[in-house]
Amino acid sequence: MPDFQNDTSDKITNITEKLSTIKFGKGIIKLLGLLIIVLYLATGIYIVQPDEQGVIRRFGKFTRMDSPGLNYHLPYPFESAVTPSVTEVKRIEIGFRTARSGYVDVSEEALMLTGDENIVSAESIVQYRIKNAADYLFNIIEPEQTVKNAAEAALRQVIGSRKIDDALTEGKYEIQEETKLLIQELLDSYQSGIVVIAVQLQDVNPPEEVSAAFKDVASAKEDKSKFINEAEGYYNDVIPDARGEAVEITKKAEGYKIERIRKAEGDVAKFNQILKEYQKGKEVTKYRLYIETMESILPGMKKFIMENSDDESLLKFLPLNEQSWQEAPGKEVVQ
Repeated sequence: MPDFQNDTSDKITNITEKLSTIKFGKGIIKLLGLLIIVLYLATGIYIVQPDEQGVIRRFGKFTRMDSPGLNYHLPYPFESAVTPSVTEVKRIEIGFRTARSGYVDVSEEALMLTGDENIVSAESIVQYRIKNAADYLFNIIEPEQTVKNAAEAALRQVIGSRKIDDALTEGKYEIQEETKLLIQELLDSYQSGIVVIAVQLQDVNPPEEVSAAFKDVASAKEDKSKFINEAEGYYNDVIPDARGEAVEITKKAEGYKIERIRKAEGDVAKFNQILKEYQKGKEVTKYRLYIETMESILPGMKKFIMENSDDESLLKFLPLNEQSWQEAPGKEVVQ
């Protein structure tokens, strides 16, 4: 009887230990399951950088856009997130390719027909970036190829509406700006979510077969502009001087005119005054005018006024020896 009781007690103890072990194992399994669920839910946490936009898709369909910072979406396969950079400037090359081995020419893209039926080789670069990440990801399949096709079509249209001289010389800036606007219109019509930053013409040349002739024409045009500028410079230098001299001569003539008029008026006034005095005493006035005239004709000389022409009265005024003539040279007797 005691052995039976001992066996029963041992069996009960073993069963209790097994049950305790089972309960402990179930607790670990629950804990592991909870941890797995937490980790699974944590996979929906993602970060959007300041230069990015977060695009959320639920079962492949666009649902929303998240702003930069720490964000959350439902774990895979319910939702997924894409964070394209919206500040990165991308570029498309038309007519050439830049590779590690160097510059590669793509002539079939570069050759274009101008409005005056000439052929030019126009190589260009188009710079763009993402404006709306959702449109960029879902409205176009191959963004880079789409931009390339739109840029090539726009550039051909713009160059085809202009003369070859515009493409080779002074019209490059206008061609770039017009092409940029046309590319943007095309991309906006596709709702591509792309903004065109710049279009740059890298190298625009005529075909190699006629390149030398075009260079000669360009050189002749440069010489023409040079000669025109030199002529305009000479014109701007000479004409002001000539006008200044003309003004100076005119002013001098006007001054001389005024001077002569004033002098003539003064002479007339003096004559009228003398005429009045002459009318008052003719002989006295005549005698006075005679004396004043002789003073002006013979300035700085000693003069003698004789009352008559008697030779005896004249002799006492004349020097009689040679020495006296030499001492008084230039003296003259006035009757």
